[in-house]
Amino acid sequence: MEDLNDHNEGTEVDPAAEFLAREQNELAGLEDELKPATVAPTNGGGTNGSSPVPTRQPRDEPEKIKKWREEQKRMLEEKDRNEEIKKQELREAAKKELEEWYKHHKQLIAKTRSSNRNAEKQFVADSGAIEPGTEWERIAKLCDFNPKTSRTCKDVSRMRSIVLQLKQTPLNSSKQA
Repeated sequence: MEDLNDHNEGTEVDPAAEFLAREQNELAGLEDELKPATVAPTNGGGTNGSSPVPTRQPRDEPEKIKKWREEQKRMLEEKDRNEEIKKQELREAAKKELEEWYKHHKQLIAKTRSSNRNAEKQFVADSGAIEPGTEWERIAKLCDFNPKTSRTCKDVSRMRSIVLQLKQTPLNSSKQA
């Protein structure tokens, strides 16, 4: 047991130093194969407590990667050109469609105006001759008796039935009742 203690006390070996020495011997041949990183001085050559930062030299890319990058760049440029062409075509189509819509809208407004003017002229012409007993008939002309057209409006079916009943019965008989 004393031999062991005497052996350890006389020669102290640092295991970390031993490991580093062994690794340096194994990696010594790799330095020749790899290019060392260049060190660029910063802030006046490493003054003010800053350490120099290693910079990488650009490596030569393989030929396949260069071709791929060129092909990608060309393909993206072609896609951009095609996209611009399609955008322009869509703008022109939208412009034509909008012009056609405005043209159709103006025609529709013109037709509506003319039909409203004709309806107004007819209404004015009919309103001039009031004959006794035709009041409810004139009111019935102004009412829409089609129940399917007024689905979004209030329910006026009761009023509609009263107007129809008054239209069918003469004025004289309604006064007697």
